[in-house]
Amino acid sequence: MDFPKHVFKAYDIRGLVEGELSNDLAYRIGRAFVCVLRKRGCNLRGRKLVVGRDMRPSSLGFQKEIIRAINDEGVGVADVGLVSTPLFNFACAHYEEYAGGIMVTASHNPAQYNGFKMTFGDGLPLGRDTGMPELRDLAEANDFLDSDTKGSVAVFDPYPDYETKIFFLVKPTEIQALKIVVDAGNGMAKVSVPKILAKLPLETEFLFLEPDGTFPNHEANPLKENTLATLQKKVLETKADLGFALDGDADRVGFIDEQGQIVPPSLVGAILGLEVLKLHPHSYMLYSLITSRVAKAVWEEAGATTGMTSVGHALVKKQMKEEKAEFAAELSLHMFYHDMYDLEVPELSLLYMLKAMKDKKLNQVWQALAGRFYHSGEHNFKVANAQEILQKIKVKYADAKLSEADGLLVTYPDWWFSVRLSNTEPLLRLNLEANSKELMESKFSEVKNIIIS
Repeated sequence: MDFPKHVFKAYDIRGLVEGELSNDLAYRIGRAFVCVLRKRGCNLRGRKLVVGRDMRPSSLGFQKEIIRAINDEGVGVADVGLVSTPLFNFACAHYEEYAGGIMVTASHNPAQYNGFKMTFGDGLPLGRDTGMPELRDLAEANDFLDSDTKGSVAVFDPYPDYETKIFFLVKPTEIQALKIVVDAGNGMAKVSVPKILAKLPLETEFLFLEPDGTFPNHEANPLKENTLATLQKKVLETKADLGFALDGDADRVGFIDEQGQIVPPSLVGAILGLEVLKLHPHSYMLYSLITSRVAKAVWEEAGATTGMTSVGHALVKKQMKEEKAEFAAELSLHMFYHDMYDLEVPELSLLYMLKAMKDKKLNQVWQALAGRFYHSGEHNFKVANAQEILQKIKVKYADAKLSEADGLLVTYPDWWFSVRLSNTEPLLRLNLEANSKELMESKFSEVKNIIIS
């Protein structure tokens, strides 16, 4: 089989278990990651790398190969076993003795996929600008020299420190007695979410809590509205106050209100950011360029200063560290907290949402922010001539404020849109927002026609 270069993405490695990934590739990735760390000046003497996995059937085998590879490089391993991506990332960032690590996961991808996320000791992911091309080339060359001494393996559980840090930020006594439903999507939420919730005055019902990498009930992706149907139904059936959904590796979150309605992703970020501002008044907050500007508006009204990020968790985390932001929100339902090393922490997102509901229904909370702007949501278009289309758009909207920092961002006083090329597919992604529903629909149709014609 030819070396599968195409599985090395912008911020992780992801591909089909059959035909693209293999135990041999996992082993090479483990060796290559250690080499990249050394070449970047990382001191590995006396330090270990964290290795974890999700619940997919192939993950255990891949994890064993990763551990063997790191040990063959003479480096020790902290084996955190079955773990969510947030808990894995926390272990990499929280402990000085760990220099980073590798998580075996394909996140929210369907069952036939798996992959690898590499994280540095500061919590930042390895990506296209921070070693991914070098790692790919090293793995392909497969020219490694075994260390004279093998590394060791020690099982480690970072959960107790994770819980302590979360409850330092939000006390259980700050949460009112409510009834909630949690859809774990047969992903990795079970390792931490039930333990956190057990400390709170909540009546909780779980859906699909058992980790199962075949995803027998639905795809674990809260950004897709069809995956939330069972949760919506259960919230209404049980008269719950809130529904909470997580993706496969538990680093993205979704919310359902007491009426069974999906809280729009942009408003999730806006609400959580307001809660962060209560802890950190007048702080600096970041919103994604494709996110509704409602976040910018309400945060600034609450005393924050704001900035815009490109799309992609790796870019957001890097910008947070460089600009010392307190919080960042993405339309993809990744939420980042500086208090937790600029990482996604789903339990903290849930606690902040519960705090926002003090003496209010969730529908009241998000409806109070709705109606300021009208967002189209993200729409994908399969194209063969993306650059030609982007050029046409630039000519058509030459009188607008244009930015090409991440795709093409076109901004007018009363509406804006973003057109971005997918990193992995021949797709253009369109997001558009306006100050009125009529203007949004009109301009969306106008831009769409340019793309599809």
